[in-house]
Amino acid sequence: MSIYTGRGDDGDTDLRDMSRVSKTDPRIEAYGTVDELNALIGTVRPTGYDDVDERLRTIQNHLHVVQAEFANPDSDADEDAPTIETEHVETVEAWIDDCDEELEPLTSFILPTGSERGARLHHARAVCRRAERRAVDLAENEEINELAVQYLNRLSDGLFTFARLVNQRDGETEEQPQY
Repeated sequence: MSIYTGRGDDGDTDLRDMSRVSKTDPRIEAYGTVDELNALIGTVRPTGYDDVDERLRTIQNHLHVVQAEFANPDSDADEDAPTIETEHVETVEAWIDDCDEELEPLTSFILPTGSERGARLHHARAVCRRAERRAVDLAENEEINELAVQYLNRLSDGLFTFARLVNQRDGETEEQPQY
């Protein structure tokens, strides 16, 4: 099978139900940004910390589910379609709580910097926020799983927490912005 088909040469692409839409469609923007986030997380692994790496691997799989949901304009028609559930959101919350036990309490804003891995996680957090904005935009015009938006919101908090944790473990001091 060839990787290229030429079907997108006119600026359109297929959704999961094989309907054709513009590559600038909000649905494509949403799952394309989630794809970008997933690829960015892939640049962080391995972090050198097994617990963080396992969580990031799980997140990458969750993000594939989010992408599949956003690519499916009629999720009710496909009972076997992957779906983000409450348990996915709760898993990220539990990870954040676990990390917070190891971290010093956050008392102010911090600059998104640190070790290479920590800075990449901060970058991933910023891309996750953009993915969330794209998902909210999509949800304003089309019906989507609200839990996918909630997952992205919680994931951005998780990535921020992972960045802090990796930086702390790497011996990096958090920097506060100067106003």
